[in-house]
Amino acid sequence: MLVVMQAHATEEQVRDVCRRIESLGFKAHPIPGSTRTAIGITGNTGAVDIGSLESMPGVVECIPVSKPYKLVSRDVKEDDTVIRIPAPAGDVLVGGQAVALCAGPCAIESAEQALTIAKQVAATGVRLFRGGAYKPRTSPYSFQGLGEPGLEILAEVRQRFGMAIVTEAVDHESLDLVEKYADVIQIGARNMQNFSLLKRAGRARKPVLLKRGMSATLDEFLMAAEYIMSEGNYNVILCERGVRTFADHSRNTLDLTVVPAVKRRSHLPILVDPSHGTGRRHKVLPLSRAAVAVGADGLLVEVHHEPDRALSDGMQSIVPEEFCQLVEEIRQIAAVLHRSVN
Repeated sequence: MLVVMQAHATEEQVRDVCRRIESLGFKAHPIPGSTRTAIGITGNTGAVDIGSLESMPGVVECIPVSKPYKLVSRDVKEDDTVIRIPAPAGDVLVGGQAVALCAGPCAIESAEQALTIAKQVAATGVRLFRGGAYKPRTSPYSFQGLGEPGLEILAEVRQRFGMAIVTEAVDHESLDLVEKYADVIQIGARNMQNFSLLKRAGRARKPVLLKRGMSATLDEFLMAAEYIMSEGNYNVILCERGVRTFADHSRNTLDLTVVPAVKRRSHLPILVDPSHGTGRRHKVLPLSRAAVAVGADGLLVEVHHEPDRALSDGMQSIVPEEFCQLVEEIRQIAAVLHRSVN
């Protein structure tokens, strides 16, 4: 159920409606829009008595939401959500007219490695730095990340270069630390349906970057985002990172058709990860161009100055010189689409 408020409804009227909803045993989610506020109702297993709500001051109407995901749906919020990520050098916007670029190594291996790559990424004007301190790996014998020392290195990157930090949490314990050190909490593909972790991320005070599971349908992807938003964290960024198919010419199949599909159903911004989506260095640039052309709100790209010596996913990491080329090409494509690169 969605309660639509009048354009001139006061904050007190919005609070009154929220209190009434909660008095009925449901949960209220006020979502401001460009012209008016809508209040999503969750926790109801059946129909809601709308009579008492529609008669309240400031309410225009109550609208049933038929989709299983309520807060994620464009029915709840018609205009695109823009996520504002605080960074030392100024806020970074994800969504709307901005195309956000986020780059860095797959894993933080050492301070020297991270600072070297961060310096080269920052020189392009990109203000989001990605790097894994915790790495869920298919093999238990593969490099699992540095843990908290890796997070401390990422904090140094932020301090030195003024970049916002995006890094992954793999469980409740690591999420507590990631929330302390990072600016954006990443939930990886393997944890897209770890519902306990999604709920914990929903109680965090930081934006959440949610990656699509490697075999997840669009509805499953959006329902995972709903888990986060239902806990009160509305700053969710989706990320397409490729799905498993029968193709043997790439690590995954990058499903760019999901970008316009998400845009049609949801107000949330969506990024594309061409590195995991292809698993091959030479495919990252062309798929990055395609992703922005099809309407993605940004890219998540793996960059390493010595990819052949990387401890994680070196085959899909591009070198800084290639990343400079990528940034220039993306700026040109974004301009054609009347967008800017953030």
